[in-house]
Amino acid sequence: MNRAEGESGSPRGMEAVLLENRELLIRFLAVRGAGDSAEDVFQELWVHIAGSHMGPVAHPLSYLYRAANNLMLDRYRSARAAEKREKAWGEYDSDRAVPSVEQSLISRQELARVEAMIDTSGDRAAAAFRYFRIEGMSQRAIAARLGVSLSTVEADLRKVYAALARLKGQIDE
Repeated sequence: MNRAEGESGSPRGMEAVLLENRELLIRFLAVRGAGDSAEDVFQELWVHIAGSHMGPVAHPLSYLYRAANNLMLDRYRSARAAEKREKAWGEYDSDRAVPSVEQSLISRQELARVEAMIDTSGDRAAAAFRYFRIEGMSQRAIAARLGVSLSTVEADLRKVYAALARLKGQIDE
């Protein structure tokens, strides 16, 4: 039994196994087809593991490999669905109805709330989030652009995601 598989299955223990095997998991994802997105899939896995409330896992490293592979497949399927949707929307675009003034105002207000929530995370975290989610930059490229470590970019993204989750909770109430 290797050191990783001896860890407890608690989220903290699972997170420790995840971090301890970071390079192996990223290499696994890159080879399995994630390519340049391997680090982004790893980050998504980290956010998922850190936020989950799971019981003990007999073989945490095996679980992480399976979860990483599933996330990568989900991303692939999502990208394929988005391509199909874009094609369908392109055909529909000419017939699209214009939103009402009221709906436009509500959408602008919601967008302002989201932007304000992102900004509460700090300038660097907000910039990292916008580079990652809007401009599609890799986390490594963001780290180089901001002059910080990759782990700092990951921490900044988790901070913004947590803030947005709180906002979603407020909206859902």
